[in-house]
Amino acid sequence: MPGRIEDYALIGDLQTAALVGLDGSIDWLCLPRFDSGACFAALLGDEGNGHWRLAPRAAERGAARVSRSYRGESLVLDTVWETPEGSVRVTDFMPQRDRAPDVVRIVEGLSGRVDMRTDIRLRFDFGGIVPWERREDGHHIAVAGPDSVWLRGEGVRWARAGAEGDPITRADFTVAAGERVASVLTWHPSHEPRPRAIDPYEALAHSVADWQEWAARCTYRGPWRQAVLRSLITLKALTYAPTGGIVAATTTSLPEEIGGVRNWDYRYCWLRDAALTLNALVSGGYLAEAAAWRDWLLRAVAGSPGDLQIMYGIAGERRLTEFEAPWLKGYEGSQPVRIGNAAVEQLQLDVYGQVLDTLHVARRRGLPQEEDAWEFQRALMDFLEGGGWREPDEGLWEVRGPRRHFVHSKVMAWTAADRAVRTVAAHPELPGDTARWRAMRAEVHREVCENGYDPDRNTFTQYYGSRGLDAATLLIPETGFLPASDPRVVGTVDAVRRELDHGGLIRRYDPGYGEDGLPGGEGAFLVCSFWLADALLATGRRAEARDLFERLLDLRSDLGLLAEQWDPVAGRQLGNYPQAFSHVGLVNTALALSARDGEAPRGGDGGS
Repeated sequence: MPGRIEDYALIGDLQTAALVGLDGSIDWLCLPRFDSGACFAALLGDEGNGHWRLAPRAAERGAARVSRSYRGESLVLDTVWETPEGSVRVTDFMPQRDRAPDVVRIVEGLSGRVDMRTDIRLRFDFGGIVPWERREDGHHIAVAGPDSVWLRGEGVRWARAGAEGDPITRADFTVAAGERVASVLTWHPSHEPRPRAIDPYEALAHSVADWQEWAARCTYRGPWRQAVLRSLITLKALTYAPTGGIVAATTTSLPEEIGGVRNWDYRYCWLRDAALTLNALVSGGYLAEAAAWRDWLLRAVAGSPGDLQIMYGIAGERRLTEFEAPWLKGYEGSQPVRIGNAAVEQLQLDVYGQVLDTLHVARRRGLPQEEDAWEFQRALMDFLEGGGWREPDEGLWEVRGPRRHFVHSKVMAWTAADRAVRTVAAHPELPGDTARWRAMRAEVHREVCENGYDPDRNTFTQYYGSRGLDAATLLIPETGFLPASDPRVVGTVDAVRRELDHGGLIRRYDPGYGEDGLPGGEGAFLVCSFWLADALLATGRRAEARDLFERLLDLRSDLGLLAEQWDPVAGRQLGNYPQAFSHVGLVNTALALSARDGEAPRGGDGGS
């Protein structure tokens, strides 16, 4: 049975990622890309769906203690096992690839002599295909259709084990103090020659150096530097280096409610999530990532702005057809397991504002001018100003019920117009019909304040005519739509805090108000709780904001990782993992709390 979500460590090579459990088992790995089929899918089923376990034999009888940490400011994982016979360190990592993806596992003896066992079940296509396996030149080779995996280990003799139809590749070996044994798994297309074998020890040194060099560029020096840097490293690990795309998470179908149906595939590039991730990276001093993402964006969305999708594949693919994988029983029985995401067909107007805001921020922070980028932004504004902003949509939370006039969507349409006006004001050489954009901005502002605000309860609502609330309205002062001192903002913060409370944290909305198209419930949404901390800080309640932030930090895994949600009853993480949205929230709140008193927040000038 897979471990708790927060029991998994992340390793990756900026093109895909693996999750390593506390028991030494890699239970999730998609090759060669984040959105490829998984060759280890035990996370969403059981060991028969593919895994790679490496641990002392003593662990099988419960006689081993385990501790783990990342090596410095890197994505190289060190797990120390202490047994009655001695201790070993297992180092797991994925070196940034030359041509092929590699997973490297190095066992180093620290004391005594420790008997080790490694079991590998390779199951391609999300655990649905058992490959044909053979040995050649000291390698163990597994092939099925387009996939080929080569497995080699120094001083390791691979043997076949397992039942008929459920083959296991197994090796038993002993490591004494001072000895090292490395195993390397390499994927490549089955029709191509085997790629050059890497030296695992050289790869380790290069991997640590690469990550340390990247981490050293972080410009944040506040009191939460360690937490912020770990989140920035995690966000960097979610980038797809060849194109600059950024995935929302490394997994699919980790449930928002154990046993529930709210299980989605997050291994794609949401424009919103990626834009917010870029904001966090740029705030940490990483401008090169913003340039790479802008280039990815211009390629991905090329075409009519009216055809803008909310998400794309990591190379800009548009078709992300959703289907179910019935051969997988789901994480702790949470079905269905979904591959692909039908939300790609939704209209979410907030995306327009988020993209324009991110490009505005990046330009202010020194991102070199790009003529095509401004032409793209003008095209987005033409769509919105031409009537697009008036349309109902599915909103930020991708409801699978009817379209609504979501307040957050309208506020972000306002943000799009505001940032377009501001960009031309700061760069008069850029063309743009600012008079029309100003008029749109004023009209959106007036409509939201009339139709999206409940004067009896002194709060903005989820959508026009609704009595339900939406945690996304906590972002109103952040966008500049209204100042934090406005009574309507203060009232909204208090109402959201009170009515969406879930164990001291915040739900994103209450499904009981208006049909969202899905049964069941979910946990507290972590990024919304970070938003609440930001809103408390903006409205002058710094001590409360800091207390909430410190509590959220305590919810991280032992390695500093966060999923999408938190179950305050069971005391565990929920949803896809690690989640970009959650780590973006952590970075932004830390930066806000660290800012000097009296620093003006980013904002607009209302509807003028």
